[in-house]
Amino acid sequence: MLAVRLDSSVEDKLTRLAKETGRSKSYYVKEAINNYLEEREEYLLALAVLEKEEPRTSIDDVRKELGLER
Repeated sequence: MLAVRLDSSVEDKLTRLAKETGRSKSYYVKEAINNYLEEREEYLLALAVLEKEEPRTSIDDVRKELGLER
């Protein structure tokens, strides 16, 4: 179970859409979340790794280490 507070304008749009299409507001919220996660999940996970500020190795250093220098 998850509770989400929406701005009144978003709530109004969602209510209107649900009423006009015969689908529930929950249906559209679930669809929106699923679509967002499908599009952004890899980016958000990569961002979380970068935010940890752990030591990194540049691509040039990796190439040198592997003998792949151009």
